[in-house]
Amino acid sequence: MGIQTRRSARKGPRSEFDVRRTAFGFAFLALLICGAGLAVRTALRTAERHPVVAVASTVALVAAVVLLLRLRRSRRAAARAAAAAVETAYEVVDAALEELPEADVVPPRPEPVRTVDREAMDPYDFEAMDPYEFEEAVAALCRRDGCLDAEVVGGAGDLGADVVGTTPDGRRLVVQCKRYTSDNKVGSQDLQRFGGTCYAVHGAEAAVVVTTGEFTDPALDYAEQCGIVCVGLDGLTAWSEGAAPPWYASASVQPAEG
Repeated sequence: MGIQTRRSARKGPRSEFDVRRTAFGFAFLALLICGAGLAVRTALRTAERHPVVAVASTVALVAAVVLLLRLRRSRRAAARAAAAAVETAYEVVDAALEELPEADVVPPRPEPVRTVDREAMDPYDFEAMDPYEFEEAVAALCRRDGCLDAEVVGGAGDLGADVVGTTPDGRRLVVQCKRYTSDNKVGSQDLQRFGGTCYAVHGAEAAVVVTTGEFTDPALDYAEQCGIVCVGLDGLTAWSEGAAPPWYASASVQPAEG
């Protein structure tokens, strides 16, 4: 007589290791950690400026974490919880931005464009200057009108050259300055001495004599023969007020041969 043996109940199939599910779990955990770290960092920065917003952010974060932990077994529930947490974060950020004071943007004031109105310049008071100041004033006028290298060289042994420079068109400029009173005139002997050195010694290509007085007629005749431009007090005043500088006149005056 055979002995019946009870067959053990067949166990169900053993659960297999789900790689996709495990990877999703680790990815979600990493996302959660990164989000928590970012939220903490934002909360710390916000707490320095807006404590109320920082407290609200912390409460929202804690609520989101608790909700995720309770629903961690359900992927759909976890997705909904993550969406809710993101929405809460957006609301917190919007609230923080609303509390930030609006910065008053003041556009920079443009720098005024400075232009030189030569006609509106105050004229020099040449008659109140001493001889050295007079020479410096003439050199300043030369530089103003384009002789950028004009300088005073007058002094002992200057051989008639008080101001030298280079005109804008490249000519050698030599100026003699005569600080005379209104009743004292520059004579022909003064012009002859200057004419004997301005070309031969100083290599002048534009020779000018300026004075606070006047010129005698013989001096003007000699200057015309030698190609020297003579500028009296009236001409000096006009030059300082914006008239054309004297070396333009010298371009049309050529020294006589002989």
